[in-house]
Formats: sequence, C-alpha cells, structure tokens
Amino acid sequence: MYTTMLALIQRVSRAAVDVEGGRISEIGKGLLVFLCAVRGDTVQDLDYTARKVSEIRIFDDEQGKLNRSVQNIQGEVLVVSQFTLAADSRKGNRPSFGNAEAPEAALEQYTAFVRRLKDRGVSVKTGAFAESMAVSLTNDGPVTILIDSRTRS
Repeated sequence: MYTTMLALIQRVSRAAVDVEGGRISEIGKGLLVFLCAVRGDTVQDLDYTARKVSEIRIFDDEQGKLNRSVQNIQGEVLVVSQFTLAADSRKGNRPSFGNAEAPEAALEQYTAFVRRLKDRGVSVKTGAFAESMAVSLTNDGPVTILIDSRTRS
C-alpha cells in the first residue's frame, strides 16, 4: 500500500458530464481533473494536489509558452471522481482496485479537494460522485498531465 493522491488533468476548451442522459455539469476553457483518492491519503497529499492543480502553468502566454495557470486565465475546473486511476494491472488481465480509498473516505477527500480549489479562488464544477457518468471533452493541445502527490519534494 502506498500514500498518494492522483489527479489526471487535461487542458480543455470545453468539458461536460452527463448522468442518465442529462447534463449535470459543464465548463468552458480550463481543466478537466480526474481525481483519485488512494488509501492512506493525508492532508499533505490533498493540499499538494489542490495547489498543483490550481497553479500548474499549462496555458499559453502571449509568446505561446506554457506559462499561465487556470487561475491566470480565469478558467474553470471540472472535477470528476475516478477511482480507476488506482488500478494495479501488473498481475493478470483484470485490474485490482485495492489501492483506491473506500467510498466514504474517498467522498470526504473529493469534497475537501473541491473545497480547497474554491478556497484558492478557482471556479469549480463537479461530476457526480460514485455515479456512472458520460464525460465529454475537447482536449486543448492536447495537454494531459498526471499529478501524483508521491512525487512532491
């Protein structure tokens, strides 16, 4: 078992979540964040991941360099719970999800992560926790980055 929080972020020009055929959330330019709480996550993992998501500079500046954050561009963030990021596929062909946090604790981590982004002044929308969702997006770039709290220094 290891301690980490995982956030797969995609720079998007738009993203949306539908549940049972109905749109529940939608953003324009910003970040789509697939968030995975892993067993043993700490407050430090949560704080690190929220800070990185809000401050990572993956939007173009005037010179076309990746030098602006979602906050700098006044973009939006759509956070979708994604326990499957914790998949361990090393053994056999059926992934194991034993590293994913239990649903009750994962919901607490997910909610706290969203709250931390909002506290940082980020415009945040969410998916539906533990629901089957249809997520659509237009990846801008494409730019896709994995933030793993284990790699913090």
